[in-house]
Amino acid sequence: MNIQIPPQHQDVQPGIEAELTPQPEVIKDNYVGSEKLKGKIALITGGDSGIGRAVAVHFAREGANVTIAYTEREEEDAQRTKELVEAEGQHCLLLAGNLRQPTFCEKIVADTVSRFGTLNILVNNASVQYQNKNLEDISDEELIETFETNIYAMFRVARAAVPHFHEGDCIINTTSVTAYQGRADLLDYSSTKGAIMTFTRALSSNLASKKIRVNGVAPGPIWTPLNPASVSAEEVAEFGQDVPMKRPGQPSEVAPIYVYLASEDATYVTGQMIHPNGGTIVNA
Repeated sequence: MNIQIPPQHQDVQPGIEAELTPQPEVIKDNYVGSEKLKGKIALITGGDSGIGRAVAVHFAREGANVTIAYTEREEEDAQRTKELVEAEGQHCLLLAGNLRQPTFCEKIVADTVSRFGTLNILVNNASVQYQNKNLEDISDEELIETFETNIYAMFRVARAAVPHFHEGDCIINTTSVTAYQGRADLLDYSSTKGAIMTFTRALSSNLASKKIRVNGVAPGPIWTPLNPASVSAEEVAEFGQDVPMKRPGQPSEVAPIYVYLASEDATYVTGQMIHPNGGTIVNA
């Protein structure tokens, strides 16, 4: 599955999937759904593209209806994801807005419950990252946006969702290999991903008595629009070459992990992180 990525850059965060070359693989042709999530309702932040899109389509193939929260600039990507979900025979609710706003975090939960009658699975996936070579180059504006989008929103959306959950429902948070290794040019992003890892573990303990599971996924280099929106075109062309497998992963190689964590197969799994990262050894 080695892919050749030509130099490319996007000036908009968190990036537009429609502009990527090559297009990421969303779901493998031979992926066969088996109704693992039949009748479930899932809310996915950042579900318009990248890992979020792949999760939405895999969930749909497993029988779930899906709500996607995304920014207005990602309308084209969101509409394409809706088409893919509906092609699987499921419903898809699109909600555009800004996760930095507490009212929007509450709205996406309320609108999901209003549309589908319940909520079973929350996937906190949306994030932004800004590359800065030096600590002193990180502006307050970028620092605040990164923390508000990447970790504050997780608190707020989870806080709104939990009152609607029942025994067996779950939360899945997307963190990153940078939570464990750090990354010199992504200081604020790495810090939020470390916070997400700790938030996941703490929340799993907090909700265990309610039999609500909370787990996380910590991807390595995955080919998504966040990459060319974050670094130079030249760096994009080398993306993923520094891991043992010597290539970036595809969203299709990550999304089945979310299916597992959301399904009955993972009823004894909570407070855990799974690491699709191309072979990088981390202190989990």
